[in-house]
Amino acid sequence: MDYSLHRYRSACGRLDLVARDYPARDFTRDVAGEGPAPVLLMMHGLTRNSADFEPLAAHLSGTYRLIVPDQRGRGLSQWDPDPANYRPDVYAQDMFALLDGLGIERACLVGTSMGGLMAMVMNAVRPGLATGFVFNDIGPVLDPAGLARIQSYVGPSGPMASWTAAAARCRAVNAVAFPDYGTAEWLAFARRTCRENADGTVSFDYDPAIAQGMAGDEPDTVPPDLWPLWDALDAAPVLVVRGALSDLLSIDTAREMAARHSGPYSHVDVPRVGHAPILDEVPALAAILSFCKEHLD
Repeated sequence: MDYSLHRYRSACGRLDLVARDYPARDFTRDVAGEGPAPVLLMMHGLTRNSADFEPLAAHLSGTYRLIVPDQRGRGLSQWDPDPANYRPDVYAQDMFALLDGLGIERACLVGTSMGGLMAMVMNAVRPGLATGFVFNDIGPVLDPAGLARIQSYVGPSGPMASWTAAAARCRAVNAVAFPDYGTAEWLAFARRTCRENADGTVSFDYDPAIAQGMAGDEPDTVPPDLWPLWDALDAAPVLVVRGALSDLLSIDTAREMAARHSGPYSHVDVPRVGHAPILDEVPALAAILSFCKEHLD
């Protein structure tokens, strides 16, 4: 998968941010006429980075243009000296700066967990931007059990001695979500989630200060009363991917999401996976490919 690194300034103008840009094979391919290839803006979860979408990008790159950012404080993007800025409305403004800088007027918004919250905020601020939405294990109501689990592990932690140790740490934190993973899968997971330090040790690839926004019973990272943002999606095409073992998006919430949406809506549960699917699982990938073909091509 070939991609270039696009460097841009945050919406506040203070931070250097980075996004992967995967071009379509024919950047100006025709789709029943003239025009550029459809664009997907792919936004990762709280403790992840752009590498989280590598498995899905392997199936979509070339057909679509993929813009995959490292949010501030993650991956190659600069850490924010003010942790109060680690919240979805600020990230959403960064995404507008990214798209505007690239001259992209419309895109399908793909959001995993926190990235899905960002998609809802972006739609409320700039209606009509999105050609469609793919929500990965996230909705307007976040189950307290899942929030508590995330709060239990996000934040400062010591470096790990090796990639093997990093894989073991990832397994300890996420085994409930991926009970069928073996050694190879956990090592690949660690490679996407962590970075190697100059001394050969390995650390999680995010600013530990993002934990401050997850503290307390009402975390700043989770906007209050998200149903109005969900309802504002109106008739836009929506796909919801849910881990069947998810402790963050309940099946009852997913059913209400479907009942309250007036436009094209599809839902898929990924068996034997919790929060959040990697999106290369067979049911998830099939649903995403079908959604893109129907609503983006």
